[in-house]
Amino acid sequence: MHTLDKLAQTIATRATADPDSSWTAKLLAKGPEKCAEKFGEEAVEAIIEAIKDDKAKLTSEAADVLFHLLVMLQARDVPFSDVLKELDRREGTSGIAEKAAR
Repeated sequence: MHTLDKLAQTIATRATADPDSSWTAKLLAKGPEKCAEKFGEEAVEAIIEAIKDDKAKLTSEAADVLFHLLVMLQARDVPFSDVLKELDRREGTSGIAEKAAR
């Protein structure tokens, strides 16, 4: 099982945990809007580190982005497997052609 699959499963499990015992549960308890806001904050932090060309900090922020993306998906009941299926569907299609088809 891939690391992101395992993380998505952990997030799903923690969704029902006590918010006082789990950062994930606490964030999810605040609602989808807060989860989306936190994802956005982490994305901006990753952008800043990319601009500064700090590879170590970018690596750390990228991990935060992926974690918070999965939390945001959980908050809206979007299975990570659906995202992977969408990526599989797009495989082998030019990004230009895929975007034009939308």
